[in-house]
Amino acid sequence: MNARNEDITGGVPLDFDRGEFMQYAAMPPKAPAVYRAIAAVTGKLAKVGIAKDKKNDQQGYKFRGIDDVYNALSAFISEAGLCILPRVLSRQVTERASRNGGVLFYTVLDVEFDFVAAEDGSRHTVRMPGEAMDSGDKSTNKAMSAAYKYACIQAFCIPTAGDNDADKTTHDVAHDPGGELGQNVPTHRAVDLAEAMREILSSDLTESDMAASAYAIHLTVMADHDLYKAAADHLHTRERNGWHKLVGIHKKALQAKASIDPLPGEKEPAAAFANGRA
Repeated sequence: MNARNEDITGGVPLDFDRGEFMQYAAMPPKAPAVYRAIAAVTGKLAKVGIAKDKKNDQQGYKFRGIDDVYNALSAFISEAGLCILPRVLSRQVTERASRNGGVLFYTVLDVEFDFVAAEDGSRHTVRMPGEAMDSGDKSTNKAMSAAYKYACIQAFCIPTAGDNDADKTTHDVAHDPGGELGQNVPTHRAVDLAEAMREILSSDLTESDMAASAYAIHLTVMADHDLYKAAADHLHTRERNGWHKLVGIHKKALQAKASIDPLPGEKEPAAAFANGRA
């Protein structure tokens, strides 16, 4: 025999017995669907990942293109019933001179992305800056793509191992004599280079192979002192010292092998690392 319970707000009898009512009342509240959707996409990406198959045209380091992120995410977010809706809060554009005398447009966006669950309309907002340079009218597009890419990388815990991608090209900005070395570099470029340097420092290679890899990166970026300094600022003192040591080891090995002096104009790595933050 069921003991009928009445809704205390309207006197409406419930359709389950007292034991079922107590069990239901003890259940924890259900999490908003948006977090279940984000967790589902994260689980899918944890199995397949997103490979770094793009290469920076100037510095040579690998990165994930915006198209790679779109292609990997589109099916997963659709299956999870998740919408990602952008909203630009602010836009700042600065004109800068390139080393060859041209004009570069440096754009910084402050963007919010609403992650919305189609199931119940619940949402979670991710705020992410986007930075990019371009010599034409694409700097805003690139900055938007960068913001979306890194918002997704953070939200879905994607491991960080087209021309509309800010990572595709590296622009040579004329040094500002009144500025401080390393401050004119977009953050994502400095972080990507620092990550590449850190991967070498923590690798299982022999010391000579590590030194050769470090020296190869050193040769590609030593002309861009701003970028080198900005990347160094993202390393700890121990890592900077280790990097300086590796570059020096390979340089000495080359000198001993060829019995020649360093190439004219080569800048010692210590100069780029001077006064870096710990």
